[in-house]
Amino acid sequence: MSRAKPAAPPPSGATAGAARPSARTLQKAERTDLLLSEAARLFAAKGFRGVSLEEIASAVGISGPALYRHFSNKQAILAAVLGDVSTRLLEGGRRRVAAHADPREALIALIDFHADFALGETDRIRVHNRDLRTLEDEASDAVRRTQRDYVELWVDQLVRLGEPDRAAARLKAQAAIGLLNSTPHSVRHGDPARVKPVLERMTLAALLA
Repeated sequence: MSRAKPAAPPPSGATAGAARPSARTLQKAERTDLLLSEAARLFAAKGFRGVSLEEIASAVGISGPALYRHFSNKQAILAAVLGDVSTRLLEGGRRRVAAHADPREALIALIDFHADFALGETDRIRVHNRDLRTLEDEASDAVRRTQRDYVELWVDQLVRLGEPDRAAARLKAQAAIGLLNSTPHSVRHGDPARVKPVLERMTLAALLA
């Protein structure tokens, strides 16, 4: 009986740990996330034009020149702030819809998801409302495309629930998202944990009216 041949060694770079990011890569990613959070906070407080690159760098404890290892200019930071949040909304919304076959349950899941986002990301909502028009055309178009795709997730559920006019469903969806995005104002009037169910009930009632 012939012996089984030993397994061939894995090709170079194919070891179990080869695909793992290095500590330096992880550190840079964490620093980038912190830069975006601090930039959003500063943009929300002062407006895009009222914030310097030096302020953003100082907020995370690095020098102005070191910031250029992450972003080429302030426009790139704004594009990342708004692009990141739009992408997270779309991806999170898709996961919620995929988890619910029933359109009403999917709609409720979208409302819950967006309410959590709106209560946790008030800085980015302020930045979006005030500074989206400041973005250069290409970056602005990309953000708006992602946002339209997100709105269509809501529209799809309303159509599945019997809304015959897709344009009317889109109007409802946009208005509902606008209601939830009122949190930079509504959270001033109470604990976010108490504000959330009020916003959710109002949003669902408006969508199903």
